[in-house]
Amino acid sequence: MQLHSISLPLKAIIMREIHKGSCLCGTVQFEIQATFKKFFFCHCSHCRKGTGSAHGSNLFAFDADFTCSAGEEAIKSYNVPSSRHRRSFCESCGSPVPTYDRENSFIVVPAGSLDTPVSAEPTAHIFMGSKANWDEKLEDVAKFDELPK
Repeated sequence: MQLHSISLPLKAIIMREIHKGSCLCGTVQFEIQATFKKFFFCHCSHCRKGTGSAHGSNLFAFDADFTCSAGEEAIKSYNVPSSRHRRSFCESCGSPVPTYDRENSFIVVPAGSLDTPVSAEPTAHIFMGSKANWDEKLEDVAKFDELPK
């Protein structure tokens, strides 16, 4: 019996997950095929300002394929001057959406933009030196399943 080797690109060998996502108003809808390597909660001032929250929750992949099934023309991007920080968002509702570098297959995905479950575990809280002063001991704050009365 003769065996033949098959040469496949590394991207084709690794089992990548398929995720669907959208913005708040539903104008932007997308699908991502990727292996998420990092899942950071970023407390830098850019992420806090861009999310209006305590931190950004972003997934990172270096083997991504990104397809926009609706609303691609509604995706706008903003580059923070003198930094590498870039955020993409829906022009209609302002929701963060993935920032994709097609040339390098690199993607940063706001975890909350995904409509499918994520198997990746959070990797780390980063830029803790920049976190908001009110972002302390949050585990001690009361928790509710819905808006309390």
